[in-house]
Amino acid sequence: MAKKRRLVKEEPEEEYEFKPTEFDEREFILSQMYSTKVLFIVILIAIGVGILTAAIVNAMGTGMGAAAVDTLIVFFIAAMLKKILMAIGMRADLIEARSFIGTIFVYLVMCLGICILFINVVF
Repeated sequence: MAKKRRLVKEEPEEEYEFKPTEFDEREFILSQMYSTKVLFIVILIAIGVGILTAAIVNAMGTGMGAAAVDTLIVFFIAAMLKKILMAIGMRADLIEARSFIGTIFVYLVMCLGICILFINVVF
């Protein structure tokens, strides 16, 4: 005997409509400009700290003691960077965390580079 065929009714699929979030271009540009200002100030701080650490190494010699003191100074100032910026008058709380981590990384690299540059006998 032949079986009856069941007709399957297809249910209409829900329509998904993409709604982009509102994007405030002016606010984005202003926050990026502010982050850039903070980055430039941090670079100036890093240059000063790099020169200071190079002077410490040149005064104490190139032993492990000088390297330990320099490392402590650089990382202490890196930890206090947000408070230093707030003391200068910058609002570091407006900067995103990811951006500030990048700023701290730039600070560390600049300190190391300036310190190595001024430790060399050329200067």
